[in-house]
Amino acid sequence: MVGYDPGSSCVSTAEAAAAGSASGFVTRLLISPLDVIKIRFQLQIEQLSSKNPGAKYHSILQAARRIFWEEGLVAFWKGHVPAQLLSVGYGAVQFMVFENMTQLAHNVTSYSARDSLVHFTCGGLSACTATVAVQPLDTLRTRLAAQGEPKIYQNLRHAVVTMYQTEGPRTFYRGLTPTIIAVFPNAGLQFSFYNILQQFSEWVIPAEGKGGNVKNLVCGSCAGIISKTLTYPFDLFKKRLQVRGFEQARAAFGQVRVYSGLLDCIRQIMREEGPGGFFKGLSPSLLKAAVSTGLTFFWYELFCSLLCSLKTADSTARKER
Repeated sequence: MVGYDPGSSCVSTAEAAAAGSASGFVTRLLISPLDVIKIRFQLQIEQLSSKNPGAKYHSILQAARRIFWEEGLVAFWKGHVPAQLLSVGYGAVQFMVFENMTQLAHNVTSYSARDSLVHFTCGGLSACTATVAVQPLDTLRTRLAAQGEPKIYQNLRHAVVTMYQTEGPRTFYRGLTPTIIAVFPNAGLQFSFYNILQQFSEWVIPAEGKGGNVKNLVCGSCAGIISKTLTYPFDLFKKRLQVRGFEQARAAFGQVRVYSGLLDCIRQIMREEGPGGFFKGLSPSLLKAAVSTGLTFFWYELFCSLLCSLKTADSTARKER
């Protein structure tokens, strides 16, 4: 079970960080292609429609084919190094903070550690903490994933140096405001809905049996779809602000607008692209959210179970000696 459970053997802070890192690593490796397609959709100003001749991408399959033929298979893992660092660091910080905060809430408040409100609050705060810690890596990941051919950044080090010299250190935290605004409810809803769905599944199917891992995957996927749908526009605002000053995007996605800030970004998208502009890339994003959130909880629960089993086996072996 994700979060503090007074009725069972709980993972330590280090074990939660290790399980979160491993979960983030495996999940990122598998969902990178969907992330690249989602970012390309979000940064395209033209309407996502095959009827629009100016639109470079207009569907998931069409975008996948075009990226493959123009840039090759490796294009689906563009920006993978900073993305992996982002996922590993984010997973470690998020689950470590979440486990400790749910335990603190259980010990110092009248709320149960399995209360949905506790999971919402602790999930949101843990995600905000992780976001601030890894935001520079998220910006680098977005820049590297967004570039087409020829590349403006040859590798991660070149991207860091170029961005720092031409745009200053603050560029690594562009888009932080909408990210924080979006990540709290998004992560909070993920954890709370995962908790609700887990409790519901335990009521429907009391015996976990061999279906426990599948249940974790399904509950996580459903929680990811619900939370992403409700908070999606802020993810788009973040991506638009992160590529501000990224000149090569002009060639890859057409004329890129310059946004002075979050409110200006919202106004321009509403005026030029309409309400639908706030949900560009929603389809691949929901597909990615279902897969990534499901896999994240699946692998985290699995790695925690393995760590608990190893601890139990080690404890038993020591007693026998």
